Amino acid sequence: MRWENQSRESEFLLLGFPISPEKQAMFFTLLLGMYLTTLLGNLLIILLIRLDSRLHTPMYFFLSHLALTDVSFSSVTVPKMLMNMQTQHLSISYTDCISQMCFYILFGCIDNLLLGVMAYDRYVAICHPLHYTTIMRKELCVLLVAASWILSCGSALLHTLLLAQLSFCADNTIPHFFCSLPILLKLSCSNTSLNELLLFTAGAVVVILPLSGILLSYGCIGASILKVPSTKGIYKALSTCGSHLSVVSLFYGTIVALYFFPSSSNSNEKDMIASLMYTVVTPMLNPFIYSLRNRDMKSALGILFRSDIPFSK
Repeated sequence: MRWENQSRESEFLLLGFPISPEKQAMFFTLLLGMYLTTLLGNLLIILLIRLDSRLHTPMYFFLSHLALTDVSFSSVTVPKMLMNMQTQHLSISYTDCISQMCFYILFGCIDNLLLGVMAYDRYVAICHPLHYTTIMRKELCVLLVAASWILSCGSALLHTLLLAQLSFCADNTIPHFFCSLPILLKLSCSNTSLNELLLFTAGAVVVILPLSGILLSYGCIGASILKVPSTKGIYKALSTCGSHLSVVSLFYGTIVALYFFPSSSNSNEKDMIASLMYTVVTPMLNPFIYSLRNRDMKSALGILFRSDIPFSK
């Protein structure tokens, strides 16, 4: 049986995590709490940066976009997963499935690229402090963010258009909690060689390129610190880069832990664990990392909850 023209009227089944019925309620409550924490934490960061003029700097401009991306990234998959767990209605329409895949790729790409952009910002701040305001001017910051969005939109759109040309077989079961592109390609009855080539190429651009930029930036930062090995210089570098480095370590550390170390889990379970880290755990922890390690954020947060001291305009 082939779906061909009926693809768009058909449904997929999202199996989600293999959780026993007696643990469903506990897992649902945990995920709901983490998702709400993600929303509140990242929206609070956006609010603080918007209201406090002292945070109108390139670093916080990029951070606000990262927070917005984290909220969107989580919202693409988590609400549907929670609804499926609550109702036990596992189906998702063809259109909704393709849309979910498209937005997952979009916000995942932006997340990667923004981490690379923020690493460049930290490099300029540490290695060229006297020229920081000249180099990281508003026009460049807007251009870097716009380029991240354009590249991500292009990648997501290409994947979506190519996937829309495929037909699917009778097996419509997705062993995941969202519509994952690699799994959809496996379910297709069509020739997916072009899709797989694009998946490899786009993955190299939006993952390897930013990661290389991050490593290069921190390599230059480390070399700059070693030239003047003072306690003050090391403290300044840690205070400037500590939060971003923590987020990068958490984000890419997941890849290293799951895909480069042997495990008894199968590939589908690894993919689900990695996706859960990217869409739930990391976006939830980012606000805490930036708030707890950042004096300006803690100061702005204190002002927000002291109504007698207004925000700077």
